[in-house]
Amino acid sequence: MAIPPKGVQEAAQRAVRWIEEGRAGQGFTDTGRDRAHQLAEGQDVSDDDLRRMKAYFARHAVDRDAEGFAHGSAGFPSPGRVAWDAWGGDPGRRWAEREAD
Repeated sequence: MAIPPKGVQEAAQRAVRWIEEGRAGQGFTDTGRDRAHQLAEGQDVSDDDLRRMKAYFARHAVDRDAEGFAHGSAGFPSPGRVAWDAWGGDPGRRWAEREAD
């Protein structure tokens, strides 16, 4: 078990706000919503969840190239960006890669 670092919590907190504002899109999953709350609240993350996070980021790295992903681009935040931050954003990716190995 590990407590998510501050940067991970902040990304997830941003995602929770976006979810509440309805910016997550139709395909947003309960899993993503649950992960956002878990990380935003600084709850312990299991080794299995860290492996899931690492796998999520590996599958969704292509989302970073989509319109609306980057701050200031048209459509920001895209549903993909909301989901990315729900899983901890860039700090979450680095943390999961480091901890899951």
